[in-house]
Amino acid sequence: MGTGDSRPSKNQRRDAAREKARALREEQKKKERRNKFILQGSLIVVILAIVAAVIFVITSTIRPPAPGPLNMISDGIKIGEGFHAERTPSLLPNDDPVPSASNSPSSVLDIRVYVDYLCPICGNFEKANADQIKKLVQDGAATLEIHPVAILDRASMGTKYSTRAANAAACVANFAPDNFFDFSALLFKNQPEENSTGLDDDTIIGLAKEAGVSKFTNVSSCIKDQTFKNWVASATDRFNTNPFPNVATQPQQHGTPTIFVNGQLYQYTFDSTTGAFDPAEFAAFLTKVLGANFSDNSTPSPSPSASPSK
Repeated sequence: MGTGDSRPSKNQRRDAAREKARALREEQKKKERRNKFILQGSLIVVILAIVAAVIFVITSTIRPPAPGPLNMISDGIKIGEGFHAERTPSLLPNDDPVPSASNSPSSVLDIRVYVDYLCPICGNFEKANADQIKKLVQDGAATLEIHPVAILDRASMGTKYSTRAANAAACVANFAPDNFFDFSALLFKNQPEENSTGLDDDTIIGLAKEAGVSKFTNVSSCIKDQTFKNWVASATDRFNTNPFPNVATQPQQHGTPTIFVNGQLYQYTFDSTTGAFDPAEFAAFLTKVLGANFSDNSTPSPSPSASPSK
């Protein structure tokens, strides 16, 4: 047997085993650090995604202030003799509406209505009284100030018809104010039922065309883009929460239609079964408000019938 022995000694084998164990421990530590970094990175990505989602929800639910339409600085549009609308600047963001000035002469009735174009009671009031109001405004015996609001979005199967209709009214007020009276009347004439999808945008645009709006292309784009939807929401908030300006008596609750004549609240009645109004009742209220100044020459012709037209 030779004197040289190539086999590692016991100490060498022990040292080799220790080195191998050390290397395995180092590799395990590196693996653990990599996994830790990967886990931390993944958590950061998830957290950032959650934060981004929360920011998106918050920013999408907060309405940025937006200017109102031209000719509606009071949150309504005031229409006078010959159906000409009063011109006003836009209501600037965060500003309070500016109430319309009283009529001069005072013998001209000041009729102010707050309406939701999906509200069936509003539609029935319009059906019963449109003819006499139209005659009064046409002849210069009254002004009509219409305030569109959107309190019935919940009743249009997710399409937010009240907001879309009020936005469309604002578009017409902005671009074609002298056509507002006719357009508003057409929205009521073609009023959809509650708990339906309401009229689609193309149909509303068709009504604007039927009303003969000027700047039709601008009006059409404004309706499709819902240019004034944030203003509609703000105006509706103000309607729901703020007292009505320049009135003798505040209503017990805010709802549509709310009607004032010369600052006096019209406390109407209607048939609870059919929802029909008696136009003679409104004519009597006008006479009572204006008293002796409400002459026979101011009375609409023909005289209102005892029941609304069907």
